[in-house]
Amino acid sequence: MDKIQDITEGIHELKFEAMAHSFPEEIIQEILIRLSVKSLIKCTSVCKAWRSMIINQSFIHAHLNPTVDFANQNNIDLLLLHRISLSNSLNYYQNKVIHKVKDEVHSVHHDNQAFDVYSKIKLPMAAKKNYGNSHIRVVGTCDGLICLADDLLSYAYNLIIWNPAIKKSVTLPKPGITYQTHGGYNASIGFGFDATTNDYKVVRVVTSLGEDVETPTVAEVYSLATGTWRRLGCVSPACLIDKAASSAFVNGVLHWPVARQTDVGVYYIILTFDLGKEVFSQIPMPKIILWNFKLALQLSVSDNRKSIALFMRRNNHEDFYMDYGREDSVFDIWVMKEYGREESWSKLITLNPQPLGPETIFLSALCFRKSGEVLLLLKEKERQELVSLDLVSKQFKLLGISGFKYCTVDFYKESLLLLDKSDAESY
Repeated sequence: MDKIQDITEGIHELKFEAMAHSFPEEIIQEILIRLSVKSLIKCTSVCKAWRSMIINQSFIHAHLNPTVDFANQNNIDLLLLHRISLSNSLNYYQNKVIHKVKDEVHSVHHDNQAFDVYSKIKLPMAAKKNYGNSHIRVVGTCDGLICLADDLLSYAYNLIIWNPAIKKSVTLPKPGITYQTHGGYNASIGFGFDATTNDYKVVRVVTSLGEDVETPTVAEVYSLATGTWRRLGCVSPACLIDKAASSAFVNGVLHWPVARQTDVGVYYIILTFDLGKEVFSQIPMPKIILWNFKLALQLSVSDNRKSIALFMRRNNHEDFYMDYGREDSVFDIWVMKEYGREESWSKLITLNPQPLGPETIFLSALCFRKSGEVLLLLKEKERQELVSLDLVSKQFKLLGISGFKYCTVDFYKESLLLLDKSDAESY
């Protein structure tokens, strides 16, 4: 299938080259905007006029959000998988920290029923440097850009925004909030798009680990447009961020599960940050979820990326302490059916591993698929498997992906973003 597509695109490119000087510019643009990213990169070599048109920011954004979906006519969604195998690892709160990586794979999968169409992608050269940790993780994806960070376990400050479709990346400058400036801290990162300024932003939320319990949580934001970090000051509402806290980007807003400590106790909220207005706010958690150090909370997106979902791993044994690999742990999956409305929280399912066998463990929930199924990681004996759960039939389906120690899944789409940035590094 790929060979046929390559031949077809090659024929089109030859025809376009012959027509390069025969049609008005607006007609040429209407033709080009229908092509895939791969074909457009080749078309930049046809002539200077085409190159100038394709690398123009207005063309890049028009191709990303066409009025008609020419680039993906089959309406196929893509998922980015990051897998690490044949390595040693340890658990750091909810996160698995990897040591001695021997095999690492990034791959883009078609989100079809069989989950059997995929292609591998190579990390940018900037991500292959000798950083403070043995692997660099995916913070999040947005419009074909992937944010990478080297921030697990040790205090490292290496962040990259990467577009694998055009093989370009931007290495971010060192952030302003570091161990040297603030001492020990927990930090979580979010990545998303500000539609008001057509800018992509990285946000760090940092809670100091000093003895002073009054130490506020602070934040800073990086702008891809300016290439600089900017302090946002103290986070309000006051909260405590967990180093392992996941972020979810929905409706122009970043979301983190955090804890609020008050005179009457500790409770969970979802901290939000509007990338356009650059203001923090909060969304309530389901009322039934009470603060407990045994819980592992992870945010994701649901309802075709229009709302948020909450994956919660818990254990009812009193002797359970930071052991997220226990075979008696269970998962709850919640969704907010109407974004922003506390009353719309609904628990979809509770997953108990016992029906699957005494040696089966739920390791983590990863994301919702377009079909509404949920991707999960299961561990049976020493073997980890990626499975898809049908929430209606409660049936699990093996996807033929196993043998790894670590796995993340994020939404993905191809784009031309970074093509117009002179400071982006090619590889």
